[in-house]
Amino acid sequence: MLYGSPTPQRRDAQRNRSAIVRAASELMLSRAAVLMPEIARRAGVGQATLYRHFRDRPTLVAAVVSEQLARLEADDACTFRELLGTALRLYAVMRPLIAAADGLDRRLGAALTPALRRAQQQGQVRPGLVPDDLALLFAMLSGAPADAERSIALLVDGVCL
Repeated sequence: MLYGSPTPQRRDAQRNRSAIVRAASELMLSRAAVLMPEIARRAGVGQATLYRHFRDRPTLVAAVVSEQLARLEADDACTFRELLGTALRLYAVMRPLIAAADGLDRRLGAALTPALRRAQQQGQVRPGLVPDDLALLFAMLSGAPADAERSIALLVDGVCL
């Protein structure tokens, strides 16, 4: 799991954390310039509550990415191609929200490793692909233009069969 993983909490704290991640997802995936107070307002919590759950923006962004990937992985019909494409799109959107991407490429690569292993067993990816290659894909995308869709398509096509 990426940063911002939940620890055992009271039900109201769990609801607050879920509301914060949901609000952050909606706002961050729609536009780049999102302030933490705006996320707290959208979630219906105070700023202190937001910062109790997420100490800073990189931690919150990582939780949003983790939540989005977990949602996809829970879908049995989702292929590795779809999962990788979505993860690369998330990276392209979230990267500008974190100074120096804060190791997001490595964390995303690590989060996708179990799905990569399954895809290898099912013959969905090119032979010889190793988990470190996933982080490299994200790093390669960091130099892509703002509209990275073509770059994402090329990366996914280069990896998946």
